[in-house]
Amino acid sequence: MNGEGAQAMKDNVSGLVVIETEGEIGLIRLAKPPVNAIGLALRTAIYEGFQTLQRDSAVRAIVLYGEGRFFSAGADIKDFGKADVAPTLPHILTALNDSEKPVIAALHGVAFGGALEVALATHLRVGVGDLRIGLPEVKLGLLPGAGGAQRLPRLTGLAGAMDIICSGRDVSAREALDLGILDRLAEGAPREAGIAAARDVLAGKLAARRTDTRDVAEDLAAVEDAKARFKAKRPALQAPLTALEAVCAATLPIDEGLAKERVLFMELMAGEERAALVHAFFAERATVDIPEKTAQPRQIDHIAVIGGGTMGVGIATSLLIGGYHVDLIEAQSERVAQARAGVEGNLAGALKRGKLSEQAHDTALAALDCTDNLDAAGRADLVIEAIFEDMTAKTALFTKLDAICKPGAILATNTSYLDVNEIAAATKRPQDVIGLHFFSPAHIMRLIEVVVAKETAPACVASAFALARKLGKVPVRAEVCDGFIGNRILTQYRRAADYLLLDGASFTEIDSALEDFGFAMGPFAVSDLAGLDIAKATRDRKAATRSAEERYSRVADLICDQGWFGRKTGQGYYIYEGGKQQGGNPGAFEIVAAERRALNLPKRSFTSEEIVSRCLTAMIAEAVRVLEEGIALRPVDIDAVELFGYGFPRHRGGPMHQADLIGPAELIRRIELYANEDPQFWQVPHLLRDMAREGRSFADLNSAAPGHVTKGSTK
Repeated sequence: MNGEGAQAMKDNVSGLVVIETEGEIGLIRLAKPPVNAIGLALRTAIYEGFQTLQRDSAVRAIVLYGEGRFFSAGADIKDFGKADVAPTLPHILTALNDSEKPVIAALHGVAFGGALEVALATHLRVGVGDLRIGLPEVKLGLLPGAGGAQRLPRLTGLAGAMDIICSGRDVSAREALDLGILDRLAEGAPREAGIAAARDVLAGKLAARRTDTRDVAEDLAAVEDAKARFKAKRPALQAPLTALEAVCAATLPIDEGLAKERVLFMELMAGEERAALVHAFFAERATVDIPEKTAQPRQIDHIAVIGGGTMGVGIATSLLIGGYHVDLIEAQSERVAQARAGVEGNLAGALKRGKLSEQAHDTALAALDCTDNLDAAGRADLVIEAIFEDMTAKTALFTKLDAICKPGAILATNTSYLDVNEIAAATKRPQDVIGLHFFSPAHIMRLIEVVVAKETAPACVASAFALARKLGKVPVRAEVCDGFIGNRILTQYRRAADYLLLDGASFTEIDSALEDFGFAMGPFAVSDLAGLDIAKATRDRKAATRSAEERYSRVADLICDQGWFGRKTGQGYYIYEGGKQQGGNPGAFEIVAAERRALNLPKRSFTSEEIVSRCLTAMIAEAVRVLEEGIALRPVDIDAVELFGYGFPRHRGGPMHQADLIGPAELIRRIELYANEDPQFWQVPHLLRDMAREGRSFADLNSAAPGHVTKGSTK
C-alpha cells in the first residue's frame, strides 16, 4: 500500500482512523479525540482499516495505537441499550484474533472497557508510560460483553480476572505486566513503541500469541471466596455476581465461553440496575449545564477557610489536595493547633490510601497556614465560612469580612439550611456572596451544593463550579430555601420514617428495609452517626414556625433528653461499643413504646415494601416541589444531590429515576392513599398531576433548557 492508498482510506473513514505503513509494518491510529470512544463510526473505521492492511501483501505485522492523551476510554456509553449494528465489537475482535499477521496493541493513557477488550484480542500488548487499564463495566451494571471476561482470564488466571472484572477497578501498567496482561513496558510515543515491538516479533525476539488459544484452570476456592465477598459487601448488586459467572465460563472452550458471556451481558443490559447506573453516570456530568456556564470564572489561587471544626478542617483538606494555598482561621486561639493537626491527619490518610503522592502531600502541607487572626482573610480570592449554624453569628462574620476582604473576593457560606440572601444582605457586596454547601467529611464526600442568592453574580457562580470540578467534586446548582435541595428532601424522608415509627414499625425494621433497598445505612443509624443533638438544634430552630397542623414526633427529642446523642455517646437509637453497633437500644425502644401510649396510637405492622414505599414516596413528593419552585434546575440535578451527598443507592439511579419507574399515576395513588391518615403531610404536588395528565416523565424534563424546567408550574 502506498501513501496514496492510505490517504484514500483516511478519506473513506472520515478521518476517524489514520492508516499508514512503516516498511513491513501497517499502522492503525485511532483518531477520534478527545477519548477515542469506540462507537459505530470508529468501529467501522477500524474494521475497514484492518481489512485494508490484511489485503496488503507487503504488510507482515499490524500495530494499533491511539492519538492524543489516550488509546481509548472504551465504548461510547450513549450507545448502551441500542440495537447492535455491524460491525459489532465482537465482530472486530474475532477478526483481530484470527489474523495470520501478528497484531500488536500499543496502549497509552487509558485503555478501559471495550478498548481493553480490543487489546486482549490482539497477539501482543505494549504498555506505554503511565498507562491505566481496566474493565469497569460492573460500575454501569454490566460485564465485559465483547470477550473481555473470556480473554482476560486466559492471561491472568481466574483469580486475577475476577478481581479486576468483578470490582471494576483499574490497574497500573506495572501491575498489568506482572499479571500477564501486558507483554512489554515502554517509554516514549506509542507509535514508536508499537513499531519496535512489531519488529521484534518479526525478528523472532518477542513472542506473539493468540489469547484464544490459551487454557484457563478452574479455581473453585477463589470462586467461592469471591462469591462470599460480593454477597457480603454488595448484596443488592447483580452485576458483580453475573460478571463472576461470565469469568468462570472462561474455563470452557472459547466459543462456548463467548456465547455464555454474551447471554449474561444481554441479561444485564435489559435490567433496571444497568439503566439506573448509566443514569447515575450521566447525572454526574449533567450538573455543569447551568445558565451561568458562559460567564468567565474569577481567578482563585488563595483561599481562606473560617472555622477549625470538623467541617472547616475537611474543607481545608480538600482545597489543599486540589492545589490551593489555604489559610485556616480558627477564632479560638487554643484550638488552632488542633485544627492544624486535623488537616495533617487527613492529608496523612490520603497519602496512606494512595490519593496523594509523597511530593503532593508535602506540597499540600507547605500550602497550609493556620491562625486565629481574621485579617488573614484579606489576601484570599475566596473565603469559605464554616462556623456553627447560627444566623446571628454568620451575619456578624460576613459584615466583618466585607470590611476585610479585597474587592472581587468571593464570600461563601457553608450553611446547610440558612437563608443565603440574609447572609449576603449583611455585606455591601451581595453579588460576591454564594453558598458552598460541602458534605461531611468534606475531603471525601463529592457533592457541593452551589447555592445562588438573588444578587449572586454569574461570574461568582461560574467560579464556584470551576472550583468544584478542580476538587473532583460534583457541583449542583440550587436556589435559596430552607435546606436547599438535599436537606429539604431529607427532612421529609425523615418525617416519613418518624411517622412509621410512631405507627408501629421499629427503627430496626425501618433501617433494615431501607438498607435492603440499597442504602448503606438506614435513617436512624444515620442519625446516630451524625449526632442526634445536631438534628435537634435544627428542629429547635424551626419550632417557632412549625405548623400547628403538623404531626410532630418527639421520639428523637426524648432520646436526646437522656443524653444519648448516638455513636459519640455510645447510645442513641442503637448501642455502641468501640464504635461498633451492638444492636437496638432497649431504652430507645421503651421511649418509642411510651410515646405511642401517650398518643393513644395502635401498633400497626408494616412490610419492608410498605416502609420503602412510604419513605421513597415522601422523598419524591418533596423533590417534585423542589422542581416546581425552581430550587433545582432539573430532575437529574436532584438525583445527583441524593446520589453523591446522601447515599441514595447508585444502582437505583436516584429518586427522580425511581419516580419514572413508578410513574406519576401510581405516585398520585400512593399519596392520596396515605393522605387518608395524614392530609397535612401527604399532598400531591401540582407538577405531578400535570405530568400524569400530559404523559410526561422526569426524563423528559431533563431535556429542558437550564433554568426553564418547571418553575412556576402550578396548574
